[in-house]
Amino acid sequence: MARGQRQEPGAEDVAGFSLAAVPGVDVTHANPARMYDYALNGDHNFQIDREVADQVFAVLPSGPAVARANRAFLRRAVEFCVDEGIDQFLDLGSGIPTRGNTHEIAQSRNPAARVVYVDDEPVAAAHTRHLLRGDPLAAMVRADVRDPAAVLGAAPVRDLLDLSRPVAVLAVAVLHYVSAADDPARILTAYRERCAAGSHLVVSHTTEDHLPEASRALREVLARSGIEVTHRNRDEVRALFDGWRLVEPGVVWTPQWRAPGPRPGDPAPETSETWCGVARLLG
Repeated sequence: MARGQRQEPGAEDVAGFSLAAVPGVDVTHANPARMYDYALNGDHNFQIDREVADQVFAVLPSGPAVARANRAFLRRAVEFCVDEGIDQFLDLGSGIPTRGNTHEIAQSRNPAARVVYVDDEPVAAAHTRHLLRGDPLAAMVRADVRDPAAVLGAAPVRDLLDLSRPVAVLAVAVLHYVSAADDPARILTAYRERCAAGSHLVVSHTTEDHLPEASRALREVLARSGIEVTHRNRDEVRALFDGWRLVEPGVVWTPQWRAPGPRPGDPAPETSETWCGVARLLG
């Protein structure tokens, strides 16, 4: 079916997982994790998510391509971290799992890699736990990424991750949902202070740098649904890496980060509307 015409999930299982059975799910308000799932052609979203997402795509038609470019960046960044010797990952604001999850990418390169996902959306948390059944090296924490103490004190983090060794902290497509008042730099500092030398930080973040008018219209659409988005410019995204050393090529558009050269017909990198980067914590 085309976008906006999909049958309402919850009436039946999706890959053996019943959305209707998840406690605490709010089907009356759109949720960013479920909207992102919809943009990636996932099945774990509701009518309200699709309606608001389609309003977003009306003002920013590249929306689905933005999501795909971000997902591709996640893959390349995780592969890079594994190749750098990282074998444990803390995925903040991980969202609803779709094909090419962090643990699948990491474990395809290193079967011993450990991954803890963190999200406070009920469908994301419940489906991730469902997906991870039988994988002792991956777990889910339902928590707010803005509360590092709660995240780092959660049993799955304590049980699976050894923070005395290098870890990759992933903040991919999540910090634009953290307001200036909540201070994302302070939040990242709290995580960094618990990381060992050699750890990596992976960030992607939406921006108004390319299409300011469309991006502002997008924020207004989301605000009407109670979703606050804070776009940040390139310098502000670069500042999120304070205390870390950026690896090449620094903060760039998602399609530019260690990707193969552009192919004929590829959209311009700036249409990703998303800055990204990876950094290392020095000793």
